Formats: sequence, C-alpha cells, structure tokens
Amino acid sequence: MLYELCLELNNFFEYARYIGDVAIVDGNVQTELLEDGQYFRIVGSVFNDGVYQYPQRQLKDEVYHGGLWAMAVPAEVIALNAEIDAWKQKYLTLDGQALSPYTSESFGGYSYTKGASGDTSSASWQGVFANRLNKWRKFK
Repeated sequence: MLYELCLELNNFFEYARYIGDVAIVDGNVQTELLEDGQYFRIVGSVFNDGVYQYPQRQLKDEVYHGGLWAMAVPAEVIALNAEIDAWKQKYLTLDGQALSPYTSESFGGYSYTKGASGDTSSASWQGVFANRLNKWRKFK
C-alpha cells in the first residue's frame, strides 16, 4: 500500500539515490545504502519494482541496471498508510460492500445519496483522506 500512497502523493520521500547495477541475492538487495527498517524503492527491475522495507527477504533474485532509492518516510505518513490500509480493508472488501454497494437509491418515494464526507462506504480512499494527503503531495 505504501507504493500506491507514494504514487498518489507523487512523493517517494527520496533521501538518496543510487543508479547502476543492483544485485538482489537470497531475496534481499545487496547495498550499504540502507539502514535496518528504512524504506526503499526499486526502479528499473524486471521482477521487483516497488517500495519495500529493509531488510527484505522476499524479493526475487536478480541483477538489474536501474535505481535504488533510499527513502525517508515520515512516521506520520507511515501511520496514515496504516490507517488507509485499515479503511480499505473495512470498506473495499466484499464484507465492506455488504454495508451497501450503492451510492444512491430511490424507491417508493424514498431516495438517498451517499456523500464522501461522513459516509465512507462508497468513497475512494483518495477522497476520504484528501485533506490529510495534501500536506505531503508534490506537484509536477
């Protein structure tokens, strides 16, 4: 989810960037660029593009020529990411859809329309969290 959040923000909180040959051996990137617990982005890989936390033991082994970006993600963004993930689990799963899959409905003289503020069962996470996301957003 952090990769998706960073894409939405157009902000990968880049701290340092390495461009060149990168080896992934035994599921982990081989580098001295990263500290334990630090997030990083892989760019230009055949199998592993995305955002991960170091050390990562589940990457597909490869050697690629591309980028390895060390990230400095603020704790507030990590917490917001967890909150968004929990929201998505609640509202964007089949169980969440059971709350009501409709954004509006009318019958027998009665009608309703769900809005993004207050009722989150039909809104996107981008809309629900927009005000809090804007603080971290980078514009092109």
